Amino acid sequence: MRPHPGFPVLIRIYTYLRPYRVSVIVGIAFMLGIDLISILIPQAVRITIDRGMRPGNLALLAAGAGAVLALALVKSIFTFFQGRIVETYSQGVAYDLRREIHSRLTGLSFSFHDTAENGQLLSRTIQDVERIRFLTGRASQRMVEGAILLAASATVMISMSPLLAFLSLLLMPILVWRAIRYGNLIRPLSYDIQQQLAVLTTRVEQNLRGARIVKAFAQERAEVERFRAENDRWFELSRLSSRIQAVNGPLLNVIANLSTVIVVGYGGYLIVNGTITIGLLVAFLTYLGQLSQPVRMMGQIAPVVGIAASSGDRIFEILDTESEVREPEQVRELPRIIGRVCFNNVHFAYRGREETLQNVTFAVEPGMTVALLGETGSGKTTIMNLIPRFYDVTSGSITIDGIDIRGVPLASLRDQVGIVMQEAVLFGTTIGENIRLGRPDASSEEVIAAATAAQAHEFIVEAGKGYDTPVGEMGATLSGGQKQRIAIARALLKDPRILLLDDATSSVDTQTERKIQKALALLLKGRTSFIIAHRLSTVRLADRIILMEGGRILAMGNHESLLESSDLYARICREQLYDEVMP
Repeated sequence: MRPHPGFPVLIRIYTYLRPYRVSVIVGIAFMLGIDLISILIPQAVRITIDRGMRPGNLALLAAGAGAVLALALVKSIFTFFQGRIVETYSQGVAYDLRREIHSRLTGLSFSFHDTAENGQLLSRTIQDVERIRFLTGRASQRMVEGAILLAASATVMISMSPLLAFLSLLLMPILVWRAIRYGNLIRPLSYDIQQQLAVLTTRVEQNLRGARIVKAFAQERAEVERFRAENDRWFELSRLSSRIQAVNGPLLNVIANLSTVIVVGYGGYLIVNGTITIGLLVAFLTYLGQLSQPVRMMGQIAPVVGIAASSGDRIFEILDTESEVREPEQVRELPRIIGRVCFNNVHFAYRGREETLQNVTFAVEPGMTVALLGETGSGKTTIMNLIPRFYDVTSGSITIDGIDIRGVPLASLRDQVGIVMQEAVLFGTTIGENIRLGRPDASSEEVIAAATAAQAHEFIVEAGKGYDTPVGEMGATLSGGQKQRIAIARALLKDPRILLLDDATSSVDTQTERKIQKALALLLKGRTSFIIAHRLSTVRLADRIILMEGGRILAMGNHESLLESSDLYARICREQLYDEVMP
């Protein structure tokens, strides 16, 4: 089991209260008022019993009862306002953390998301933040309130009867030791429970996302068994935690009640001897309850602190992750580009892997269309990913119009690059909003024009609500070809100077693909375009074809010249490119 991350994490968690320090101070003021009233009530009860419960003292008895009632009402009012304030600023902490996590996840490069599990990230963003919210709110308030009440009650008890106070505090070190022991046992176990819950979340998320594949391969039983194994582990960890808590609660109560028995026994003896009054003993027992209550409360809150510290550790792991693709220190906005792209001795390796690009050098003039061709793993997609800086080169450089792309802000670079990925990714909103992703302020006429050019307007109009039709999660209500055409319309609406089409027509039928090719033939003009394609007609659109093999450029030229000079190109044309008969 992982050890407790330590107090530095807790300190860092509490720094998120800084924007709410005024509310925290007001909450503390109410808390001090509540503790003061808690100290005064037993004294009011003591006076009422000792002086009011005598013949002829009905007025004093009524006044004492009224004072106790008034103090209780004021305490309730203070408790209401304190709870409201504490809940408000703790929710503010949760809001700030979730916003910061989301911003961080959005800003991290592809290399992070290549290995991160969505279920783990969801667990940290929702469950872990909620635990920190409770720590910075009610848990901390109870700990501070309990500590103050503990010190104040002990002081008053000593002033009332040093000997009774000594006897009541005799077992307090054992109570404190048990609370600390409980916290040490539960903290690492809580971390493991959180981790396993994240594993379960990941498993459910993957099964929901891949439900069609699971059913297609008749793997329902296997997936149920995998989930059962993970669920069993979570259950065993939770059962162990419950067992520890079940033992700890009664044990703390027994220790606290032993102190009560000692005080009642000896206090009764002192009353019989006339040393103390009944009112003093009742007040003393009330203080004793207030004395043991904070310790037992701390025993209950100790695991909360441990869980929250573990949650903070997991959250700060995300927040402290440095993006491999970083913004330049000196901001130099990329001006409106012409579109000359140069790869200069570029080498690249994904984290922990062998190089996927080796000494790649080429120059593409503005307005040229380049087709990247090669067998799987040859480096085509890697070249596409490097242009918008989804990853940074390991060595060498990439320039656009002579400017190294590592020296300009990511936004100014990507604003001028349009991308259609191999797998069209749509968000669970309307068709129109998905097309507007790169240009939220685009007019309806511009959206329709882009969809028409991408051969998508016809099926959009036929949909239930036209451009306001929801596409479902990840575009589940659309076919693969429809999703791909919406993705193409999205890129076209952006009107980029550089266009990246990663196998953009692979999911459409031949008839639709021919329509898209006609549109692309016009739309590619004036843009520097890179295309990965599995169709010969797409390759023939290119002004230049770059043939890749093993991360290196094997040959460059047009279709006819490469057919004559490259056996590999001829073989790829025969085996991988289709929809036309080879000449």
